[in-house]
Amino acid sequence: MSVRPPAPPSSKDIPTRSRKKVTIQELHNLRQSNTPISMLTAYDFPTAHACSSSPLTDITLVGDSLAQVCLGYDSTTQLTLSEMIHHCKAVARGSTHPFIVADMPFGTFHSTVSEAVTNAIQLVREGRVEGVKLEGGKEIVNVVRRLSEVGIPVMAHVGLMPQRHTSMSGYKVQGRNAEGAKKVVEDALALQEAGAFAMVVEAVPLELGKYVTELLKIPTIGIGAGPHTSGQVLVYDDVMGAWSGHKAKFVRRFANSRELREKAVQEYGEAVRDGTFPHPETESYTVDKHQWARFLDSESDRKKSD
Repeated sequence: MSVRPPAPPSSKDIPTRSRKKVTIQELHNLRQSNTPISMLTAYDFPTAHACSSSPLTDITLVGDSLAQVCLGYDSTTQLTLSEMIHHCKAVARGSTHPFIVADMPFGTFHSTVSEAVTNAIQLVREGRVEGVKLEGGKEIVNVVRRLSEVGIPVMAHVGLMPQRHTSMSGYKVQGRNAEGAKKVVEDALALQEAGAFAMVVEAVPLELGKYVTELLKIPTIGIGAGPHTSGQVLVYDDVMGAWSGHKAKFVRRFANSRELREKAVQEYGEAVRDGTFPHPETESYTVDKHQWARFLDSESDRKKSD
């Protein structure tokens, strides 16, 4: 097998751009200094390693979008807690400086506050994440407050909530009328008061994204909320151009890894079919001629005895 554990890094292997572990205080400092916060999703060891490769990555989110982009589910609501923990462990192993946050899967914080705390503790203790993200408004204030009280940092999530896409009649922009905008603002204020350390604002008009950001005292992370939030988040597979699903308006693809990936798979298959891989000299092992001759002699004797 060609894949082996990497050797422990020496001092010369450590990038000069390395960064100390990001803390909640640093995130608030970035907001205060108007330095945009960069958050990117990760789902396993290699994507976490990729996120950590840049000192500009402030937060790594183990997003429940892994349901679609990694596990092939139809929606995030099908993701289980055990599956999320499994992926969180892998992300934690591949991450360095970014602050790690995990989505609490649908159904893990909706029943009772006690159950929500138990599930969040499991995510932190077993998944090795540093904070949890909850989709919801004023109706989850008690959960956010209790989690904050027991020392589990909570990132809130308002606006479009993918876990509620069915009740919202699809993935639609929120806050486009006065009533909708008012609800987003009231939810955001209530969640901040309950102890949330940051807030994702998804799929709202840029005017509302700016208004909420200026109103709150905690960082806002926008996704389809315009350029005026404290930071931005995108799904890793969207950034890399690896996702073949629907491309939302707010998505910008910074690479085209899907094309490169499929090209490599095709060329590998062609090389196998036409016999050019593996090369007999540069990609194959050899044995000492004398040892091979001894082997053939022993085989000849064995066949005679048979």
